[in-house]
Amino acid sequence: MVDIMSALNMIFVPMNLLGLFFGVLVGIAFGCMPGLSVNMGLALLFPLAFTFHGIGGILMLLGIYCGAIYGGSISAILLKTPGTPASVATTLDGYPMATKMGQPGRALGLSTLASTFGGIFSTICLILLAPQLAKVALQFSKPEYFALAIFGLSIITSVSSGSVIKGIMGGLIGLFLATVGIDGMSGAIRFTLDSNYFMGGVSFIPVLIGVFAFAQVLSSIEDYYHNERKEQHMMLDRLLPSFDDIKRVFSTLLRSSFIGTFIGCVPGTGGDIASFVSYDQAKRWSKHSKNFGNGEPEGIVASEAGNNAVSGGAFIPVLTLGIPGDGATAIMMGALMVQGLQPGPLLFVEKAPDVYAIFIGLLLANVIMGIMGFSLIKLFMKVVNVPVHILLPIIVMMTFVGTYSYNNSLNDVYLMVASGFLGYFMNKLGFSMSAIIIGIILGGMAEQNFIGSLIMSDGSFAIFFQRPLCLFFLVAALLSLLSPLFGKLFKRS
Repeated sequence: MVDIMSALNMIFVPMNLLGLFFGVLVGIAFGCMPGLSVNMGLALLFPLAFTFHGIGGILMLLGIYCGAIYGGSISAILLKTPGTPASVATTLDGYPMATKMGQPGRALGLSTLASTFGGIFSTICLILLAPQLAKVALQFSKPEYFALAIFGLSIITSVSSGSVIKGIMGGLIGLFLATVGIDGMSGAIRFTLDSNYFMGGVSFIPVLIGVFAFAQVLSSIEDYYHNERKEQHMMLDRLLPSFDDIKRVFSTLLRSSFIGTFIGCVPGTGGDIASFVSYDQAKRWSKHSKNFGNGEPEGIVASEAGNNAVSGGAFIPVLTLGIPGDGATAIMMGALMVQGLQPGPLLFVEKAPDVYAIFIGLLLANVIMGIMGFSLIKLFMKVVNVPVHILLPIIVMMTFVGTYSYNNSLNDVYLMVASGFLGYFMNKLGFSMSAIIIGIILGGMAEQNFIGSLIMSDGSFAIFFQRPLCLFFLVAALLSLLSPLFGKLFKRS
């Protein structure tokens, strides 16, 4: 109870609440603008988080995370252009309801209801499950942490949307970048190019902003010359869902929220998978399955409840085990680490008030998202149509200002630009940016705990196979790496 009261005192500070509101507002704006993404919003405003005192910066990023997932449904419904990959399934019934049926307000209202319900449902599951998993994880020592890091690195095969080989190569690039600087165990200087700037390692923030934000800007500039968006003018009907609609979709809300939360718990998955699985199951169980694709309310609700429920589920492995499941949670994990909160089981013991503040903050973010969704929808409809030639210069300026303000260093800006161009070309070649970031985050953890384990065992590798939890994670990592191969074999059979 004392920890909860401390958490409430952290959150209900005017500046922190303002940061949470600001994060949700900006997140929705990022989500509803085609070409932008959750990862880009988080990476772009990451440096701004350090201007807040204490937990305020984390609350702002939580708001962006929740708001951006929901925001993708706005452009999906109005423009048939999902703002985020997680909202692709929403276009199947959202756009027909908005255009063919002439009910954009009804579609947006159902989307807002489902997004809020799914987010709150998954947050409650996070509050109930995370502390229990943390108690189990408290049995971990260096060998278990090494095996856990290896398992975390193995999920790069899942976050790689294209070639698995390219995903692994991206992870190896991240691992290499994690070795730059002074080795914490031996004191050896590695790959610094005789530069004092790299003595402390490759700065995580400039690379993050470069590969997620600046690289995306370069891609958007290219797309701008091939495809200009046309301004839409729609008249809004009612926004609040009717009692008949709520009664019709309630079972779908529950089912999709559970599916999204479960999928969120599995590293390497994401909102796009959750939305399609939820949509598929809704169609299978619905009495109106023939109407799917023609403006069916259950189709909109299934997709949005599923993809928003991922948010709470995804934080379960992040907080309890320190495993980021995708690019967004990798950024959030990096934010926690920069703020001195090391994700893992000890976080629940050493920083319990901060953990409860994250729980309450995530819950509040979803509530605020619902309130903003119903009250500011006309504003967000205008945001959808911001001209690209106005939007992109603003974002470019924010990448430079944000990077420089992090450490007041032009070297950080040079690194961000270099990372952005590298990320742009690697995106073109089908490499996974999430794999690179996961490699950077978990590379140091794997190396330090590997060396520490060998010191514990006097150099014997047997220690990794004699401890049950350690062996479990190593086997899970092997199966994760081989899962794409198994998938191909099953398809052939």
